[in-house]
Amino acid sequence: MIEKFDVIVAGVGGMGAAACYHLARRELKVLGLERFGIPHAMGSSHGVNRIIRLAYYEDPLYVPLLRRAFELWRELGHDFGEQVLYVTGSIDTGPVDEFVFRESKQSCDLHDLPHDVLSAQELMRRYPAFSVPDDFQAVLQPDGGFVASERAIVAHVEGAMECGAVIRGYEPMLLWTTTTSGVKIETTKGIYEAEQLIVSTGAWIGNHVPLLSGVSVPERQVLGWFQPAHPERFSLDTLPVFNLQADAHERYYGFPIWGIPGFKFGKYHHREEQIDPDDWDRQPNQADEEVLRAGVRRFFPDADGPVMSLASCIFTNTPDEHFIIDRLAPGSPVIVASPCSGHGYKFASVIGEILADLAINDRTDHNIDLFRLNRFMA
Repeated sequence: MIEKFDVIVAGVGGMGAAACYHLARRELKVLGLERFGIPHAMGSSHGVNRIIRLAYYEDPLYVPLLRRAFELWRELGHDFGEQVLYVTGSIDTGPVDEFVFRESKQSCDLHDLPHDVLSAQELMRRYPAFSVPDDFQAVLQPDGGFVASERAIVAHVEGAMECGAVIRGYEPMLLWTTTTSGVKIETTKGIYEAEQLIVSTGAWIGNHVPLLSGVSVPERQVLGWFQPAHPERFSLDTLPVFNLQADAHERYYGFPIWGIPGFKFGKYHHREEQIDPDDWDRQPNQADEEVLRAGVRRFFPDADGPVMSLASCIFTNTPDEHFIIDRLAPGSPVIVASPCSGHGYKFASVIGEILADLAINDRTDHNIDLFRLNRFMA
């Protein structure tokens, strides 16, 4: 006998776990299917934590979503009984004429966000971990911080199951077909039917939705944790999360020491390696370390100590680096969520809410015009 559900969620990572949680809390019958374990280190949500920030240089339209995301992360931590959101403040710094500083300040001005503008000297005096050129300025926004990404997936999944959701690891979706009443899903272990399907399979979304195979491009990303000579400068109480732009093509990001030893540091688009998510080099190597160490040595010289850990993950990039959250077509029973181009995890809590809105009401009060599929259809 074929099991039937109201909604099936394929992919129980950051976005899918949140979708299962919000759907189940609204008393829908939900099945979540994950090809790996829950959580896992094969996609885009592992590596201890992810930055969250209100001063959003990617586009000011993200800021209202971020305000709601902060609320939902706090609610999740309260309900889970474990803190998942940590507030450190956020720094966005670079040359004054480059977009990270300029657009972060614009987001603060447009949305009346509390912030300070610091000169290079003020930044280094207040946060001696930094070493930046004199032409840098920084936006300091006090609400930024990070989400404990893997623990938040656990919180969403456990909360979903407490509300009746069925979650199954190591059961990948093989194919889906539409039916007169919704969709039929075939996995490695069975066949299921549902009124609706949410596809949130990250780097594999192009395999499941052919329309996205040329739009969602997986990219290899590597993070490093470096041991500072003066770790007190990199502690949770003394270093905000940050984005740092060196020039038009070079951006870095990082975190205070938390969770595992070392100062966490990354370079956006690392070595610009497009990959097949089923066939790529997951093992970080000396070349990866050198790319990261060059940035550490230049801007955080006190942290140019032993590497403590390296970890690979996947960015899945759209051409404009904005998300995709939409139905495949008007009236379609299939909703797609992500790819998020390396900056989406912080939104997982609110995207879960949006996906539940779309599945139940076919609309949401959140503004998701920036994420519609039709922008790629011309």
